[in-house]
Amino acid sequence: MRRWNGWGDDAVSYHVPERAVRFLVELMGPGTPPRDATAGETLASAPPAHPLEHALVKGDAVERLRHARGQSFPDWVALRSGRIPAYPDGVAYPTSEADVVELIRFAQTRGAQLIPYGGGTSVAGHINPQPQGARPVLTVDMSRMNRLLRLDDASHLATFGAGIAGPDLEAQLRARGYTLGHFPQSFEYSTLGGWIATRSSGQESLGAGRIEDLFAGGRLIAPAGALELPPFPASAAGPDLRHLALGSEGRMGILTEATVRVAALAGRERLAVSALFLPDWKSAQTAVRQIVQAGLPLSLMRLSTPVETETTLVLAGHERLIGALQRLISLRGVRDGKCLLMLGFNGQDELVRTTRGEALEIAGQQGGVNVGRTFGSQWYKNRFRTPYLRNALWELGYGVDTVETATTWSNTSAMVEAIENALHQALVPFGEQVHAFTHLSHFYPSGCSVYTTVLFRLADGPGETLARWQALKDAASQAIVAGHGTISHQHGVGSDHAAYLPAEKGELGMALLHDVCRRMDPEGIMNPGKLLAA
Repeated sequence: MRRWNGWGDDAVSYHVPERAVRFLVELMGPGTPPRDATAGETLASAPPAHPLEHALVKGDAVERLRHARGQSFPDWVALRSGRIPAYPDGVAYPTSEADVVELIRFAQTRGAQLIPYGGGTSVAGHINPQPQGARPVLTVDMSRMNRLLRLDDASHLATFGAGIAGPDLEAQLRARGYTLGHFPQSFEYSTLGGWIATRSSGQESLGAGRIEDLFAGGRLIAPAGALELPPFPASAAGPDLRHLALGSEGRMGILTEATVRVAALAGRERLAVSALFLPDWKSAQTAVRQIVQAGLPLSLMRLSTPVETETTLVLAGHERLIGALQRLISLRGVRDGKCLLMLGFNGQDELVRTTRGEALEIAGQQGGVNVGRTFGSQWYKNRFRTPYLRNALWELGYGVDTVETATTWSNTSAMVEAIENALHQALVPFGEQVHAFTHLSHFYPSGCSVYTTVLFRLADGPGETLARWQALKDAASQAIVAGHGTISHQHGVGSDHAAYLPAEKGELGMALLHDVCRRMDPEGIMNPGKLLAA
C-alpha cells in the first residue's frame, strides 16, 4: 500500500549503510529520530468538512487525508507531525470529460475551489488547500481517466486520459510497440497530466526531450469553456496555445486528455549506462558541454560534483568494492576532487557503439577514466528507489530537500557555488551544519540544469524543523534569482516558488499571466495560490 505520510510503497525500504550513518554524524552531528503522529491521531485532528453532496464526491476522512498534501518538505512536516493546516472537503473521481465538466459546474454553483490532482507527487505545494479558507475545497483526482484512447500508427501520436500514471502509460504503449521515454524520478506515481501541468523533465530528456517536446495537443476544460489543442506537427498560426496548458498548474482548467509524440520501441528497449570518473570539476564540465554541443544522440547524462561523487560512493555501501574502484582510477591520475559522469545510450547496436565511442573520446581528452557499465547499471536499476532514501533519513533524524534551476554554461560554476554557499550559511543562526551537493542532469547546447541536494538535522519539534527548511529554501531561492537562473527547471512553481516568479517574468509578464487566468477562470475557483501568489 502507498504510504500516507512519506514516499512510495510501504513495503519498500532503503537501507542506509553504517558507513553512511557515520559519514552523516561526522558532518552534521547525530540525528534524533522524531516521533511521528499515527494516521489515527492525524485523522482525529482533521477539521469537519464543508458538505459537498454530489454522486462523484467522497467526503470520508481517509480520502481527505490522502489528498491533503503532496511530497514537498513542508508537506512531510505536516503529515509526520499530524499538523495539517487545511484539508480538502471532498474528493471526486471523474471517469470522463463529461464528469469533469459537471464537477466544474458543481463547484461554480457551490462557490467551491477546485484542485486538480494527478499522482500527488508535487514537491512545490501544487495540490495543497489554502489554510483558513471560507470556501469549500474539492480535489479532483484524475486517476480513473487512465486509458489509451487513440493511437495513430502513421503519425506516431498517442492520446491518453490525462490521469494515467507513468508505468501504466509505458505498459500500454509497449504492448503496441511504442514508448514515450519520459521518466522523471517520480515516474512510479506521477501522471501525464501532472507532467504537462508542471513542465516536467525526465531522466532521459537528452534523447526523448522534455514534456513540452512530447506534448502534441489535447483538451483543457476551463470554467470558461473547453480549449481544443490540435496536434499539428507545426504551425505558424499565431502563438502556440499548447503553452497555456504547459506549466499551467491547474490555474486555467483541467486537462482531460493529452496527445503525445511517441517513438517506436524497437532498439530502445533498454538503456545502457556507462560510468566514468573525471579528475576535477572544471574538466568534467568541459567534457559534458563538448558532448552535448557535438550533438551526439545520447539519451542521458548526469554529472556529479566532487562532493556529490563522494556522497554517492559512501551511500552505495560495498566498501571493499568501492575501495578497489578508487585505487584503480587513482592509478590513472583520478583521485581527490574526482567527478562521476553517467552516460546513457539506447538505439540500434551500431549507433550505440559509435555514440559511446565518440562520447568516451571527448571525455578521455579531459582525463576521463571509463570504469565500464557495472556501476552505471546499478544506478539505472535503482533510479526509482532513490526517493525512498528520504524515508530512511527521516527515521534517522535527518531531513533532505532539493533545489533546482537552469542556467547558461558560462554561469554554471558560479550558480553551483552560489547555491551551495547560501545553503551552508542558512543554518548558521540555528547553530547547525548542512551537507549540500550538486549534479547537472539535463543538458542543452547553451546550458544545463543545476540540481542541489541539502541534508540537515531535524529539530526537536516540527515548528523548528520547518523554520530550518524555510531558511534553506529562502537562501537558495534568493541565490538563484540573484544569479539569473530560472526559479524552476523541472519541479514547477506551485506555492513554494510563487514569490520568486515575478523576478523571472517581470511586471508585464505577470500581468499577462493574471489576465489569461482570469479569462479562463473568471470566478477564481481553479487551484488558488499556485503559480500566481495572489
